[in-house]
Order: sequence, then C-alpha cells, then structure tokens
Amino acid sequence: MFDHISVGIRDLEVSIAFYDAALASLGCQRAFRFPKGAAYGPSGRPVFWLHYQPEAAVQAVQGNHLAFQANSRTHVDAFYRTALAAGGKDDGPPGPRPHYHPNYYAAFVIDPDGHRLEAVCHSPG
Repeated sequence: MFDHISVGIRDLEVSIAFYDAALASLGCQRAFRFPKGAAYGPSGRPVFWLHYQPEAAVQAVQGNHLAFQANSRTHVDAFYRTALAAGGKDDGPPGPRPHYHPNYYAAFVIDPDGHRLEAVCHSPG
C-alpha cells in the first residue's frame, strides 16, 4: 500500500547514526543524504525518509509506530541489540506475540525522537 514514509527528527547526526546501525541489521542501508535529512531502503531504494523539523513539529509526531519487516527471527534479535547499542530505548524485547498470530515474532524500541519502532518476522522458527 505505501510507497514510502517519512518521519520528523530533531538531530540529523544522531538520527543518521541510529538508523545507519539499526536498519543495517535488517538489510537496509542509507540510500542518500541531503542537507536536512536522509533516506533508507533495501538495495538503495529509498522507502524510509528522515526529515529535520523544528522541535514543535517533531513533538507533534512523536509516538508513531513504524514496523520494519525482518527476514528472520535472527534479524529481529539483531535489530533489537543494534538499536539499543545505537541509543534506542527498550520498548519490548524480541519474542513471540501470539495474540497477533501464531508466527508473529517482534521486538520494539524507541528511537532518539520518540518514534516507536518494531522489527517483525511472520515466519515460523
């Protein structure tokens, strides 16, 4: 349904360092950087965009929930560890979430701007 999505950030350098690390664990890399933002995606296709915004604008969007697809449960685990090491905050460790469906495996972190991030794998085992 979505072609791409963007989120507001307060500190470009902090956010780029965080997302460079966290998204690499899911096989995504920075596609490019521009003066007030950056874009990420698989194979260099920009699907997730960061845009510097004034403090008030970022606070208005805090609390977004963004779920990134992981190819395996190992990738979910790596995303969680990497995101925490890069400055994210724990919002739910890796594990099954059977209340969504039997194979739902996810981890949750909060990024430096307060956006709730999830890495999720829908495959068994």
